[in-house]
Amino acid sequence: MGDARIAVPADLRFRDDEPADAPAVTLDAFLDQANSSAVRLEAGEDARRLLPHLEHIALIEIDFPRFRDGRGYSSAQILREAGYEGELRATGDVLVDQIDHMRRCGFDGFAPDKPIDLAVLEASLNRYDYRYQTAADHTVPVWKLRHG
Repeated sequence: MGDARIAVPADLRFRDDEPADAPAVTLDAFLDQANSSAVRLEAGEDARRLLPHLEHIALIEIDFPRFRDGRGYSSAQILREAGYEGELRATGDVLVDQIDHMRRCGFDGFAPDKPIDLAVLEASLNRYDYRYQTAADHTVPVWKLRHG
């Protein structure tokens, strides 16, 4: 099972890493026109409304208006379980200690309101050697490693 530690993963993207091809539009604007490849979900909007369009969307931004608002985690999980393979970006009040949990739900991009210290992020991502439950990140849980 090893004790290999990871650095900040190369697939972890932050807002300034790569410019978006097109700005994200609101959910209602997307559903009215359905010609954008980037959509922004506000807290409380139903991610299931995007399910028929997932193959045409390259980026879905999910806003976290406050760090204690967890509705975005559910939206991410719904989208990944439905097969969405594009970038899923958490925006807004994203704190460094939430990023590991957000990645487990399927987020792979981040646009926090405040800068993230990469050394603190690396320590946060390396805090736990094993996971006890399955999630959207497909990490093999420790019980399965032990018992096959």
